Amino acid sequence: MNHRKTGRKFSRVRKQRKALIKMLLGSLIMHEKITTTEAKAKETKNYIDRIINKAKETKIEDKKVATLRELHKHIPETAIKKLNGLFLEKFESRKSGYTRVIKLAPRKSDSAKMAIIEFV
Repeated sequence: MNHRKTGRKFSRVRKQRKALIKMLLGSLIMHEKITTTEAKAKETKNYIDRIINKAKETKIEDKKVATLRELHKHIPETAIKKLNGLFLEKFESRKSGYTRVIKLAPRKSDSAKMAIIEFV
């Protein structure tokens, strides 16, 4: 039974799943818009809110080092640099809801539900 279990497995083992999410988060931050399957987009949306809120904590000098270490676990170095730059200023007034998921037509090859995830 799957009671009280959260998150999607994507038919992958834990390390592969973590690598997939890290890659999706990095791509979303770098390109600000990606096209992927609907399930991956919805899962990425959950993680990106937490990461942007963590990045906002880097402005507080006492927590800066610990927060940067935490971000290194979840996104690549280049994405962290972009995130700490002008990117955070866009979301200064928001507390959550940084992304939107737009559903697309199914993919032709395997009829997978597709979606675009982008920043608001």
